[in-house]
Amino acid sequence: HSQKIENTLAPGTIRNFKITENYISKFLLKKIKTSDIYLKQLDYKFICDFQNFLANYHPKGHPRAMKQNTVMKHLQRLRKITTLAYHLEWTEKDPFIRWKPTYTKTHRGYLSANELSNLENYTFLIERLERVRDLFVFSCYTGISYVDIMLLTPDNVHLGIDGNNWIITKRQKTKSSIKVPLLETASELIKKYSDHPMTLVSQNLFPTITNEKLNFYLKEVALACGIKKNLTFHMARHTFATTITLTNGVPIETVSKMLGHTKIATTQIYARVIESKVSDDMNKLRELLDNKKGQNDTNQNFKNY
Repeated sequence: HSQKIENTLAPGTIRNFKITENYISKFLLKKIKTSDIYLKQLDYKFICDFQNFLANYHPKGHPRAMKQNTVMKHLQRLRKITTLAYHLEWTEKDPFIRWKPTYTKTHRGYLSANELSNLENYTFLIERLERVRDLFVFSCYTGISYVDIMLLTPDNVHLGIDGNNWIITKRQKTKSSIKVPLLETASELIKKYSDHPMTLVSQNLFPTITNEKLNFYLKEVALACGIKKNLTFHMARHTFATTITLTNGVPIETVSKMLGHTKIATTQIYARVIESKVSDDMNKLRELLDNKKGQNDTNQNFKNY
């Protein structure tokens, strides 16, 4: 499995499999008092015991024990390995056959239109905070993740079939294609940094910065703009899916394509139709029904006449 994923999955995903493997080793040593067991010893009880172990495990340096969804992710990776063993006929049974994952619904943070506008129009006196803000706003209007933005070069800007500029690249995480038409705000940000000293040297569209520093500086940006939310760079992707596209009537299939998702189900996790969109749609429906009722009343009066 390690050889299979070496050149197909992102380094972070590969690292997660190693973390799960380490937790299994800790579970074996602490609960079963051994360093290894046979595949045939894996059963439903083993899975339940491992799940309980993870649910009560307090990782070093973390303020609390693992959350439910993190536990499910570790079990999901173990399941992938045991399923491979079953298909290779190294074991006669699938220990996960009766096990069902249970995920907790999480709230994906995003900026409202008002918050985004305040962020865009705020004048920063510190240049590094302005650059961080600009990167965040660019992601809000394109849906492109941090790691993919850092890899963008002028070669990724193409003239699209509509005569406008598009960003065309591949997601480093999944290798899936990204094709995003550039909105005016995103185009202006590219122009802003086209002759920046850092981009002239790196030949990238934007000045490079580490993910750790970017998210650290975003806390200062949020404080300056009066944003109460825990601002992280990934929130820009949620903002693109929710505030910029879905709320303005862009179909979820189109949003999914621009985000580089392989399944619409993944997009549905990122994006939700917020109350203002529900209200607008219902007002349109109300107007339509009123018009129909008015036409029916007119027709009925005409018949009576």
